[in-house]
Amino acid sequence: MKLSILGARVIDPASGLDQVTDIHIEACKVVALGAAPAGFVAVETIDAKGLVAAPGLVDLNVALREPGYSRKGSIVSETRAAAAGGVTSLCCPPKTKPVLDTSAVAELILDRAREAGNTKVFPIGALSKGLDGEQLAELVALRDAGCVAFGNGLESFRNTRTLCRALDYAATFDLTVIFNSQDYDLAEGGLAHEGPTASFLGLPGIPESAETVALARDLLLVEQTGVRAHFSQLTSARGVELIAQAQARGLKVTADVALYQLILTDEALIDFSSLYHVQPPLRTRADRDGLRAAVKSGVISAISSHHQPHERDAKLAPFGATEPGISSVELLLPLAMTLVEDGLLDLPTLLKRLSAGPAEALRLPAGKLAVGGAADIVLFDPATSTVAGETWLSKGENCPFIGHSLPGVVRYTLVDGRISHQA
Repeated sequence: MKLSILGARVIDPASGLDQVTDIHIEACKVVALGAAPAGFVAVETIDAKGLVAAPGLVDLNVALREPGYSRKGSIVSETRAAAAGGVTSLCCPPKTKPVLDTSAVAELILDRAREAGNTKVFPIGALSKGLDGEQLAELVALRDAGCVAFGNGLESFRNTRTLCRALDYAATFDLTVIFNSQDYDLAEGGLAHEGPTASFLGLPGIPESAETVALARDLLLVEQTGVRAHFSQLTSARGVELIAQAQARGLKVTADVALYQLILTDEALIDFSSLYHVQPPLRTRADRDGLRAAVKSGVISAISSHHQPHERDAKLAPFGATEPGISSVELLLPLAMTLVEDGLLDLPTLLKRLSAGPAEALRLPAGKLAVGGAADIVLFDPATSTVAGETWLSKGENCPFIGHSLPGVVRYTLVDGRISHQA
C-alpha cells in the first residue's frame, strides 16, 4: 500500500534531520522525504500537521511473559502495549518458562510475534543453560534462530572462571553479551537501596557496591576477552563513572538505563507501595542525577522501559513478599517526554536515546527514518497530554504512573508502513 504522511516535523537523530516535510511509503519502505516520487499516488494519507514523525522507538528490555507466564502477559498483549507507547522494535529477555536457551523457544517467540504483527521482536538468548550460570547455552544455534544478544539477567555466574570462558566463547563468534551487573552476595535478601529510607522503613538494603563491585569485575573481563558488551539497568552514579572511565580507555561498551530510574528515587518507597518495588532498586537523588547526566552526555546511549507486567495478586502482599517490576512500556514515549519538559534533554537527543542509541548498541536493523529504510515510524503530538491508564492494553497494571498527566500523545505507530497502533 502507498501511504503519505503530510506536514510532520520529521526528526531522524541518526542523520540529524529535523524539518517539516512529507514522508512517502511504499512496499514497507520509506521511498521519499519531501516531494513524492514520479508516478507515486498515495492510497492513504495522514494529515500530520502539528505532529512529530520519528523513527519507531527501540526498547531493549520488554518482558513479554510468553511462554510460561500467561497470567502476567502474552506476546499479543505486551507488543500491543508497546506499540501504544511508540515502540516498533523490542528485545525480550530470556527469563521465560522454559528459559529462552533453545532454538525452539526462540522460534516460538518469533512466530507468535509475527502473527501478532504489533512490533518487531528481537529475542535475547540465555547466556547459560536454564540461567543457572553453570553451563554455557548453545549460543551459535540461538544466534541462528534469531537471538541478537545473550545475557543472564540478574541470575549471576557464581564462578568467575565460568563467566570468563563464556565471554571468550562469545567473543570468538562476535556475539554481544548483556550484563546486569549486581553482586549476588551483596544483594541477597535486599529489597531497597541501602540508605536512610530503607533504614526508616526497616527494609533490608542493597548497597550501591552490589552494582559497582560486579560492574568493575565485568568490565575487567570484557577488557580481557574483547567481547562486545552492553551494560543494562544501571542504577548508580558510581556505576556510571565506571562505564565512562571504560569508554575513555577505548573499551567499546554501551549502557542503558530503565526510564523509571530517571524519574523516581528510593523516597518513593516511603508509603510501602509495592508498585515501587523493583530490582535493581531505586536509589538516591544523587544517583538519579548521575544517571540523568550520563544520558545527557551519551555515556548511557539508550533509555529502555524494562517493562515487567504482573498479575494483580503479585503486588498485593506485604512489600517484601511482592514481585519486583513496573509495567511501563505503554507509557514509554509520554514518560520520556517528561525529561524534555524538565529541561534535561532536547527532543532530538531524547529521540536518539530511544531509537538510534539502543539500535546501535545491539546492532539492530532499526532506529532510523531514512529513504530506503523500513517504514517503522512513530507519529506523536507533543502539545497534548496523555492521561496514563485512561486506556490500558498491557495485562500488567502494576504501574505507579497510572492517573498521571504526561506530556505527548502517540497518535500513530507504523511497522513496515502498516498502522499497528492508532489513538
